Amino acid sequence: MPCEFQITRRVEFSETDLAGIMHFSNFFRFMESAEHAFFRSLGYSVAHSRNGLAVCLPRVHAECDYAIPLRFEDEVLVRLLVERKGRRSVTYQFRFCRLNGSSLEEVARGRLTVACVERQADGAMKAVPLPKAIADKIQQAPPQMLSDGFLAKVNSSSLHDRPRRERPMRPTRLPSHNRHRSTT
Repeated sequence: MPCEFQITRRVEFSETDLAGIMHFSNFFRFMESAEHAFFRSLGYSVAHSRNGLAVCLPRVHAECDYAIPLRFEDEVLVRLLVERKGRRSVTYQFRFCRLNGSSLEEVARGRLTVACVERQADGAMKAVPLPKAIADKIQQAPPQMLSDGFLAKVNSSSLHDRPRRERPMRPTRLPSHNRHRSTT
């Protein structure tokens, strides 16, 4: 049973901002693309009505922490890990790793929680258990895999152990001969 899945994406020009950096909102689109591909790999569509199931999986939580910017034409590995499989929800972790250059470089981490719901006649949504057909195909990732992260497997560095790049420079004091001194 799968507990992880990965896709590779390339940052397109339309996904960047005026500074040439991938706009933060596109990380969420990449997460959603990975989730959709994960379901297809299981033989399902996220449009569960296509599978004869009367449920949908709306997002109830989404977050992303950014460490290093992505730029136009960067190639990115998006790794999905099933962090938690509950009775009526699934939480995924996402690891974003730039593939350009000679080494992998983790650039961001995200998390997405989806609830399993059924639409009611009045349009309201009611939480229901994950359909057995889906729940049986998804496995929660082992704790070691979730805590180590992707780069721990590749080159023993992790997102939180690395110094941040492109941090704004802190103002430094001017040398004493350039500081304004009062003569009074």
